[in-house]
Formats: sequence, structure tokens, C-alpha cells
Amino acid sequence: MLKRAQQQPEQQTPPQQRLRMRYAKRGTARFTSHRDFARAFERALNRAHIPMAYSSGFNPHPRISYANAAATGAASEAEYLEVALAKECDPGKVLAVLGREMPPGMEVLEVVETDRTPFTELLTASAWLIEPASDAPGLAAAVEALMAAEAVEVQRMTKSGMRTFDVRAALIGLDVADGQVRLMLRHVTPLVRPDDVLRALTEKCPALDGARVTRLAQGACDEKASGVSIALADPFTGAAVTVW
Repeated sequence: MLKRAQQQPEQQTPPQQRLRMRYAKRGTARFTSHRDFARAFERALNRAHIPMAYSSGFNPHPRISYANAAATGAASEAEYLEVALAKECDPGKVLAVLGREMPPGMEVLEVVETDRTPFTELLTASAWLIEPASDAPGLAAAVEALMAAEAVEVQRMTKSGMRTFDVRAALIGLDVADGQVRLMLRHVTPLVRPDDVLRALTEKCPALDGARVTRLAQGACDEKASGVSIALADPFTGAAVTVW
């Protein structure tokens, strides 16, 4: 009795080019989950006729990787991703056509050809702005207390269950200016998020509940750097950028 030949997984041609992009999530788009953003981005690529490269196997999917995606509810001016293409495209033209296809509140700001330096080396810190929804009496004291502490632990539910995070260990700098909190956060493992810092601050300053969080920049910084005014190395150009 002849055995039916097993179907072989589809083999895709290797990517011909890889592009990295900086994109923003603004307004109500900050409430879009990372999964929903990924779907919206793939649809935008298809509408723009960008020749995406696909993985091999029985269920090929676009070769797109994301770096340190902001949590749902946080706005951002500095999200990064890499997309592999089946044929070479001009980065400037890709930026232009995606500008016409991205959903409201989601905007691709830069497109460059990558040298394949890992994102983990290029993105080691983030600058965040926390904007209280109303007057926040005691905010400065809460910030001073957090910076003066040796360790400040908060808990957050993750996919693997409840985890404890030491937010103080990830703080490069934290201060108050014009009633807003300026936060420079190191990308440690496990990753401490700005909402973890906000949770720690809210324990001492309840008026911070409901504050808006926005990532202003990402880049690489010196391991010994401290303060909110440190320079971050731009992940695309390497130029030193000071947010504040």
C-alpha cells in the first residue's frame, strides 16, 4: 500500500533588504494593543504594496520584529521596528507611501536601511514624560522619596503570573518640571515600565492616578550615566541627543 507523500513546508527566498523604522502612537491610538498595532501595520504595508519577505513553513508570516514596544495606554514618539523585504526599496519612498496608509494616530517618522546592529545594543534607555491629569500636591516629595530609596518594589501581573519589579534599580533620572514628571529609564531585565514607576509614585501621591505617559525618545546611554539630562545615542545616526 502506497503511503501518501507528506506535504513539504513552503520555502521562502531570503530577504533582500531590511529596513528599520521609528514610529509614533498618538492620541487615542495609545490605547491600541501591540497585537492590534501589528495587524494595522501589516495591512498598511499591503495597501502600500511594500514587498514584504515572509518566513518559511506551513504558515508563512511577514518578517517584522519590534523593539521594546510601549505598553497599552502609553503614547510614544519613539517606537522602533524592523521589516524584511523581498526586494530592495528606497527608504524615502517607503516612508512616503506608508504616510498615506497608516491609521489615524499612528505615524511612521523615519525609515533607514539597517546595518543589523541588534536593537538591544542601540536601545538601552528611554526618556518618558508623565503628565498628571490635574494638580498633584506632594508630587515633588514623592519623586524625592523614590530617588532617595535604595529599592522600591512594585508588583505587576505578567503572562507568567504576578512578578515583582524594583523600579529604583532602573531609574537613571527622575524629577519634576512645570508640574510634569521627567523620567529617564534604563532597559533592565526584567523590564521596568513607566507605569511601574507611576504606580510607585501614586502610592505617595494619589493625585497621579490617571496620568498620561509618553515616550519621547529611545537610545543608548553610558552604563554610569545619571540624571534626566543625559544624552542618548540616536539608534539611526549615532548622534548624541539630549531630550531635556
